[in-house]
Amino acid sequence: MKNRLRETWNSGKPALNGWLGIPSTFSAEIMSKQDFDSITIDLQHGLTDYSIAVPMMQAMSASDATMLCRVPWLEAGIIMKLLDAGAMGIICPMINSGKEAEEFVGATRYAPLGYRSSGPVRAGIIYPDYHNQANDQIISMAMIETEEAVTNAEEICATPGLTGIYVGPSDLAISMGEGPGLDRKPGKVYDAIQYVLKIAKKAGIRAGLHCMDPNYIKEMYASGFEFASLSNDVRLLTQIVSSQINDVRS
Repeated sequence: MKNRLRETWNSGKPALNGWLGIPSTFSAEIMSKQDFDSITIDLQHGLTDYSIAVPMMQAMSASDATMLCRVPWLEAGIIMKLLDAGAMGIICPMINSGKEAEEFVGATRYAPLGYRSSGPVRAGIIYPDYHNQANDQIISMAMIETEEAVTNAEEICATPGLTGIYVGPSDLAISMGEGPGLDRKPGKVYDAIQYVLKIAKKAGIRAGLHCMDPNYIKEMYASGFEFASLSNDVRLLTQIVSSQINDVRS
């Protein structure tokens, strides 16, 4: 099973992730032709559900980017369905404790390492020897995006089998009494993000976060993050269209 994201990490390089919130096979295909190490279909805050996520993955099947999905919540059923459909990894929101992290990881792994049910309806077709390789290849990233999760970062990061953590800066900021927004500047939210990074590094797992600006991603790579998402398709489309219109209007 080829896994570009793991290959990137194993080479010692940080990974760049694309983010899809538009429920379109064509826009997904366009994004998949870009040089991302992985691409995430967002079923939480995107306008996407399972019935369109599957054809979006099919539209991206020619890409070597690793297919990930963010699930709406910690719920084993949708985690297993998306893995069966061909997702190579899951990002799970609002993981606030080691217990929740353990429940999340268990849903992504077959026994004896987890409790995932066997039925890889599409994954078994597109990935050779799927059952025997899945436990080693599937990526699990727990989102740390509350003050409670920061407090419990050590127990979350110590969860056996967890690939990494993924910081959600906006929700984290809200939980800490500040306004939403990515690319946090020095302050208490930024300090919390750096603390979580330190804990992840100590635990020997990957650390990622959602970003907006390319230069900010470079800064976060330099600080030790190994996974970063570049905005999302909605924002990128809005940004380029708005910029072009402003040029015309000026």
